[in-house]
Amino acid sequence: AMSAALVGYSSSEEEQEQEEEGGSRAGGAQGPPGASAGRPRLPAPAGLPGDPDPEEAVSDDSSRHGGRVRGFPHERGNWATHVYLPYMPQEEFLELLELLVSRARTYVPSLAAMEEFHLSLSQCVVLRYHWIEPFIRSLRERLAAFHRFFCVADQVKVYTNQNKTRTFIGLEVSAGHFQLLELVSEVDGVLEEFDLPTFYKDPSFHISLAWCVGDLSGRLEGQCLRELQDIVDGFEESAFLLRIQWEQIRCKSGNKYFSFPLR
Repeated sequence: AMSAALVGYSSSEEEQEQEEEGGSRAGGAQGPPGASAGRPRLPAPAGLPGDPDPEEAVSDDSSRHGGRVRGFPHERGNWATHVYLPYMPQEEFLELLELLVSRARTYVPSLAAMEEFHLSLSQCVVLRYHWIEPFIRSLRERLAAFHRFFCVADQVKVYTNQNKTRTFIGLEVSAGHFQLLELVSEVDGVLEEFDLPTFYKDPSFHISLAWCVGDLSGRLEGQCLRELQDIVDGFEESAFLLRIQWEQIRCKSGNKYFSFPLR
């Protein structure tokens, strides 16, 4: 029961509906199925290399979820869980994103822009339903003392997830790495209490901007990457945009969100 896994990534609303079927009913926490259907839900965080498919589609038909391959079987009562720093994009950031994605598409036409942005502090792990509450409580205690801090994410980099089924373009952190490592070490401490896999050793902290199915890193590295970095370096607002002050940490478990404000 304590198995944990790395999967692909979350992107589609269809998965959200299916996750309602699977995840939320398991513990009966959401009342009758469909009870929350009328309430708008936050979009699922879209993934980072080696991160989640935070919601498992119940069907294993990979054509229905963007060609992603399930890394662990869907099991009722297992909640995919992910700890991250949410990034709220400003209009200028979306302009920069548009420039980067349209240039990168000249190399890989199937590239899709992320719809939501974040920086991961954990892998996607699997929690049993009855562990969620103590897990969140433990996170809250460990993260309570942390202050807000800045980091700079301005280095364009290409990533693939662990099983090479997806490729990403991300902005890697060039300053603030030390504070991020301190946060990860607290999150890792909580994961260890629950016998869950900790974060990667020597991680590359980054915000994913765009993704495609398959390992297309060869086409994006080299010339394409240099052109993308030139766009970032030349973008008028980029010094102001890419110096990010983090204000909260978030944990998504199944279809629930928990927020931990930084002081």
